[in-house]
Parts: sequence; structure tokens; C-alpha cells
Amino acid sequence: MSPHRDNETWIVDAGDAVIARKAIIGTAGLSPAERLVYCLWVVDYGMRNAGDLDTARDLYPDFQREAVELAGDFGLEFTRESFSLPTEALQGQYFERFDRICDEIKDA
Repeated sequence: MSPHRDNETWIVDAGDAVIARKAIIGTAGLSPAERLVYCLWVVDYGMRNAGDLDTARDLYPDFQREAVELAGDFGLEFTRESFSLPTEALQGQYFERFDRICDEIKDA
């Protein structure tokens, strides 16, 4: 299995776990790491299903701001830089950046 496919599986599985937990305790009860995974999951869901970030904004309007903040708190520079991009740039570069973002978050 390719690393890209492994990361696709990882974000779906990790996202599902966070979503299940969020349903029980709410967003405010999630840990910072879980909130960062959720931010990435909503982006991935939007990009893979709609090809843009509109769906991500519908699911979690503050995903981009929160991801920048959390990635900075964790010292994840590439992830922080990626989520700091203007929306159009993030949309255009998402799949190129995907594996490195996943790897950085998983290693944090």
C-alpha cells in the first residue's frame, strides 16, 4: 500500500474516532490533538467529495483558523503554513501537501 493511501485510511479512521467522541462530549470536550485531526478531516472530506473547501466551511466554519492555531501550539510548522495559505491556494495545493500534513500530525 502506498504512503498516500495509508494516510487516506488514517485520516478517515482518525476522523471517525474523533467524530464519534465529538458526538458524545461535544467539540469543547475534544483534546487539542483531536481538534486538529477534526480540522484536517473536514478539509479532506470537502476536498475529496466536493473538490473545494466549501463543504469544510459548512461542517466547521473555523477549521482553518483553528488548525493554524493548534498546529502552531504543537510546533507543526508545515501544517501551520499549509492552513495559513489563502483558501484558494490551500484548495489548489491540498493533495500535494496532504501526506506531509498527515505525517506531521501523526508524529506530534
